[in-house]
Formats: sequence, structure tokens, C-alpha cells
Amino acid sequence: MSSPLPFLPFALPEIGEEEIAEVVDTLRSGWITTGPKAKRFEQDFVAFLGDPSLEAIAVNSATAGLHLALEALGIGEGDEVITTTHTFTATAEVVRYLGADVVLVDIDPTTLCIDPNAVEDAITPRTKAIIPVHYAGLAADMPALLDIARRHGLKVVEDAAHALPATSAGQLIGTLQSDATVFSFYANKTITTGEGGMLVTRDPALATRARTMRLHGMSRDAFDRFLSTRPSWYYEIVAPGFKYNLTDIAAALGLRQLKRARAFQQRRAELAARMDAGLSGLPLLPPPQAHPGETHAWHLYVVRLDDAAPLTRDRFIEALFAAGIGCSVHYIPLHLQPYWRDRYGLQPSQYPHSQHAYERMLSLPLYTRMTEADVARVCDAARSALDG
Repeated sequence: MSSPLPFLPFALPEIGEEEIAEVVDTLRSGWITTGPKAKRFEQDFVAFLGDPSLEAIAVNSATAGLHLALEALGIGEGDEVITTTHTFTATAEVVRYLGADVVLVDIDPTTLCIDPNAVEDAITPRTKAIIPVHYAGLAADMPALLDIARRHGLKVVEDAAHALPATSAGQLIGTLQSDATVFSFYANKTITTGEGGMLVTRDPALATRARTMRLHGMSRDAFDRFLSTRPSWYYEIVAPGFKYNLTDIAAALGLRQLKRARAFQQRRAELAARMDAGLSGLPLLPPPQAHPGETHAWHLYVVRLDDAAPLTRDRFIEALFAAGIGCSVHYIPLHLQPYWRDRYGLQPSQYPHSQHAYERMLSLPLYTRMTEADVARVCDAARSALDG
């Protein structure tokens, strides 16, 4: 009797010998916190985006980057920031860090990204900024959102945690006319540093403020002080800052992962296309696709059960787990989470598209280490569950 197949996890990072060697080199260098490799990572990231007018600030999480960007833009008490209910709580919680209020809006049911029309309807005299989320690796409708922001005098901070390297209107996310864009390098993202993120902006004042606040509000960071050839012990605290710096150990991973970002995207796109084919004919809505000529980062492969499905989403997940297939749900919308629901008196009826999608959606495994056999196994398990 053959042994059962091993459990297929929802996500696994792809870490090769070059990443390992770069980390070992960092450990042997004696500089393991924020230092020369973090600086190189920032420079390489700007080069990857291809716009020398940009500045990149490496941080220990995308959450930290969003917080720094909003703080640098002066968001505070009495302000409102609009974002989507269909996101992880980090997108919204950073607004509350600053004492401002979050205004949650619904998604476009076709793209699952924030609905520009809902954004415009939610603007009040207190609105100061919009945080679009590029859901699952598909860019939100940035031309429409940037037009809304321009007409209403609003700031735009893109939550690009899923979006490296996605495009909008033919431009890489990170190079648009937003005030700031923040990427994530968490373990399951399209490239990883374990934990980490990058804040990108072309606003020199925002960049200077973010760098200062990234490390305790110090006028000089530790890397600059300790590598100086002149006595450089003196520093000034100019603001009550945070501890948001990225270590060189993490940056070492990022340096090598960034070189593989386009190949990773191509592999994810190939796997997504195989999944599309393998799941065709089932009572499932496939993931939203990018428009022709645009790039989808394919961070997540999100399907939705249609009304003809013979079982609920939760039963479908149970069947997949019983077959050894890991999966997840992205996301339980914020309007259902106790903090956001109770603070703002939110009801599912306010967010019909997000609610409808949530009740039917799940994320299937999609990562570069998957084989064609893994894809076939996921599709066979889904077919078995839905046919049964």
C-alpha cells in the first residue's frame, strides 16, 4: 500500500545557496544590524524600479512603512483616511496609531480591489489620504484613484504588500505619482527577507522624515555614526521616533531575492495559468486577471465558489485539508472584525461586494517551489471535492 502524499503547504519561500551565502557573509562581516547591506538593498530597489528620482527606505515590516509614510504626511487627530475593508488589519491600524479615523469602503467585485467610486462617495472635509491595496498582486485602478486624489487634494499611500512587480497603466507599482508606496517582504510574499518592507517615495521631505523616525527620531542613524572616520558619537533626538529599521541580515536575503523577482513573477504566472486550466469547468470563479499588457504579481491565487457549488467555502477548505492541501482565506474583511465593527458601527450590508466575496473565497497554494505535479494535485483535490 502506498504511503499518503506529504502535506502540501499553502506557501513556502524559495531560498537558494546565493541567499544563504549572502547571509553568512553578513554574519562574518561583523555588521548584522542596519548597515551597508541595508543601504545597498535600498539602492538596488530603486534601480529595480528604474526611476532614479525615487528614494527607498528599508524597514522591518510593511506595517512600519505605512505608519512612517502617514506620519511624515502629517496625518493625525481629526483626520480621516479611506481604505478598503477587504485587507489585512495592518493597512488600517496604522491610521489609528496616529489618532486619525479610518473610513472603510467596498471593493470592485470584478477586481477585488478598492472601488474608486466608493472612495469618491466617502470623501468628507476631514479626508486627508487614500490607501489603495493592490489585492493578491493585481493593481488597483490607480489612474482613477490618483485622479480622485488630485481633484480633492488628498494624499495617496499605496499598500503594495502584494504587488512586486505589478504594473498599472504600464508603469511598475512604486513609480506612480502617489506620495508613497510600501512593499512587504514577509515570508510568503513574492520576495522575502523573513520580515521586512520598503517605503518608496520621490518626496525628499517625506524620505528625510521617514529615515529620522525609522530609528528613534535620531538625527543620524547608527550606520552613519559608527562608520565615520572622524569622532561621530554625537547625535540629536529631533522627534519621538520608532524602532523600524531593517537589519543587514534581512537585507542580505533581500539583495539576492530582488535579483530573482522577475523570474519569480514569471514562474508564479505560469503556475497560475496551469491552475486556471486545471480548475476549468468547476463551479469556481478564477482569480481576476490583469488587463492585456499589464503585469500581475500573483502573490495569491484566490478563487470563489459560484452559486452552483455543491458545498460551502468552509466545507471545501475542510475537504482540501483532508486531501493534504493547505489553503487560506484572504481576508476576513475588517467590517467583520470586532475592533473595527464596534468602533465604527459597521454592518455587512454596507459592504455587499466584500461580504459576498468573503463568504465564497479561498486562496489555493501558489509559490515558486511548486511543481507541475503539485498543481495537478491541488486541481485534482478541488475537482474531487466539488464533484463529490
